[in-house]
Parts: sequence; structure tokens; C-alpha cells
Amino acid sequence: MIEVKGLTKFYKQIRAIEDVSFTVEKGDIVGFLGPNGAGKTTTMKIITGFMPPDSGTAKVAGFDVFENPMEVKRRIGYLPENPPLYNDMTVNDYLRFVAEIKGIESKKIGEETDRVSESCGIKEVRKRLIAHLSKGFRQRVGIAQAILGNPEIVIFDEPTIGLDPNQVFEVRSLIKELAREKTIILSTHILPEVEMTCRKVIVIHKGHIVAKEHIEDLLRRRTKISEMTVRVKRFSIELMKQIKDRFDVKVNQPPEMDNGFNIIFESPEDKREEIAKYIVDSGFGLLEFRPVTLSLEDVFRELTTEEKTA
Repeated sequence: MIEVKGLTKFYKQIRAIEDVSFTVEKGDIVGFLGPNGAGKTTTMKIITGFMPPDSGTAKVAGFDVFENPMEVKRRIGYLPENPPLYNDMTVNDYLRFVAEIKGIESKKIGEETDRVSESCGIKEVRKRLIAHLSKGFRQRVGIAQAILGNPEIVIFDEPTIGLDPNQVFEVRSLIKELAREKTIILSTHILPEVEMTCRKVIVIHKGHIVAKEHIEDLLRRRTKISEMTVRVKRFSIELMKQIKDRFDVKVNQPPEMDNGFNIIFESPEDKREEIAKYIVDSGFGLLEFRPVTLSLEDVFRELTTEEKTA
């Protein structure tokens, strides 16, 4: 559906992105993750034909973004970080205006604006000036303009930034509803956005792609089998010392853990079974013994603070 190869873009001497490559299949819901300034918006602008790359190619449904821009634009709905709204227009007039720009037949404009108004929950405000809408409703109007013409692909760039928690919940719910029938790219640095909405993730850092995979696979690959969390009924510092000395491992107790500690294995030898048996036989009461797993936030921090990029 979307094929990006070797995209590179410089702003004068500043590298925005370099050799960015990825694919998005039909029906995918992809989170495009990265810190501020990582190159997310630049990549989205190139895919949508807003700006050209210095090198590389981008194709949508087989059409090159710059050789066949109109074919690409027919297939993409785009909500930029700052929605392209006109404050002095009513919601209805604005949607009709965008429909005309998108080339929707005049006899179908009314039906199409009704459809997106229903989908985005803005029927009650269609006669109001956009300037008088709350930020949450303005964002909904922005989403409505993006899905006018029923595009196959919808790209959202930071869709919930600046919204209050209730508005965030509403917009996320709307995006998940759209994802049932469309290919979605969600560009953001807000991790709960991706965890609650997306199935796949692409992570960009300093203009380079550093991860491309399903969220579950990303977390599974980065499970720390070399580090275990231990919780016991009868915790004591003495137990930590015994484990450390007897099995030649490192131990530490995170501040929030008052009935357990972490074990860090430095050798490849698997000592987990022996340690668990020792804790049970010593009468400390083993409650939990599991690998330390990383949240998406942990993985994101690790990927975007590494000096070496993929």
C-alpha cells in the first residue's frame, strides 16, 4: 500500500531524515514513533506530496508520489499537526469547500459531508463557526476533512496534542473506529496513543529508522531474560546477600519494591531453577519469579537514546 525507499531530506545543512525505508500493508494500523525533531513530520509531508525528498522514492498503491501526485492524493487523507481550518467559516461550509477541492461530484457533496459528520460526531456543530468550537471539536472537524472522499489511507500527525483527557479519549476512539476499514498511519511521540491504537510500530530517531515490527514482537524481543524480578513473603536484606554470594549474580532493590528485588545475570549459565529452589527451600516464601519485561515506553527510551542507529 505504501512503499518508502531511501528517503533523505536536508534543510540547508541540517539532516532531517536519511535513508528512511519502510512499507505499510493494506489494513495496517501503524504507529510512527519518534521524539520531537526525529523526522516524523518531514517523512509524512514527503509521503503526502507536500514536499519533495532530496533522494529516495515514495509510492502509494503503486503510484509514485511525485510522478503521479493526483492519484496519490485521491488515496490519502491527511490530518497535519495543525488542522487546516478556516475560522470564519461554518463547519458545514468548510466541509463542502474541502469536498469541492477534492473533486467530489457536486451532487454527492451533501451525502458525503453528512457521512463524515456522522462518523466524526460533529452533526450538532455543523452550523457553528469553526472559531467558536472547542479544540476537541476542531480536531474532529480536521479528521472529517481528512476522510472526505473515503480515502484508503489516513495519516494522522500528532492528532491528540493539546487536548484534555476526555477529548483525547474521544479522538482515540474515533481513530480506532476508522481503523476497521482503512489503512492508518499515526505519527506521534505519545506512547499510549500507539499502545491503545496500533498493531505495528516504526520508530525513527535522529532521522534514521531504528525499529520496524509488531508491538508484541518488539516487546518480546526486548524482554530482559538476563534480569529477573523476585518477590517473597518474608523479605530480608540477608536473602539478597545470600543470593548474590551463593550464585555469583548482581542484585538490586528498586525503590518501589518493598518485598522483593531484581537479579542480574552476568554469565550465560542459566541459574534460575537453582535460585528459585533455594528461595523455596530456605523458607522465604516465593511469590513471584519472572523476567523483567520492558514497556513500550522503556523500549522507546532505549531505542532513542542509543548512539548507534540501525
